[in-house]
Amino acid sequence: MSGPTKKVADMTAKAVKKIDWDGMAKMIVSEEARKEFFNLRRTFEEVNHTLQTKFSMEPVPIDWERYRKGIGSKFVDMYKEAYDNIEIPKYVDTVTPQYKPKFDALLVELKEAEQMSLKESERLEKEIEEVREMKKKISTMTADEYFEKHPELRKKFDDEMRNDYWGY
Repeated sequence: MSGPTKKVADMTAKAVKKIDWDGMAKMIVSEEARKEFFNLRRTFEEVNHTLQTKFSMEPVPIDWERYRKGIGSKFVDMYKEAYDNIEIPKYVDTVTPQYKPKFDALLVELKEAEQMSLKESERLEKEIEEVREMKKKISTMTADEYFEKHPELRKKFDDEMRNDYWGY
């Protein structure tokens, strides 16, 4: 394996080591998302396998002498000379430098959104727990106990009583 092909195979191997598929799978909630995730993983592994096998093989060297014996040296020498003069242009990546800053900015944005999402999720979990507690205690709770947890409602209730407003 040589040149760009080796670089692609090496980069792919490093990328595969960095991906925490199991960690990502644990975060998926819906069944539909789980199916899509496993399709993505299977496709990724197929492409990775192709990169590791097909593109990592060296081409079989040409046996010019065998062709000289069967065809004749004049034609073989002409083809060998043409083959040796072939210059395969090197790939110059002009796209990655253009999009790398945009991608990096999106990654930063993603991390910020992730942190905000985790904070919001934590807040919602606390709120759910409070509602569950309230549900358990609601049948035996007094008005004073309720107003302790919700002082803004006590003020509103007291104002309505003071102003003789009974909601109609």
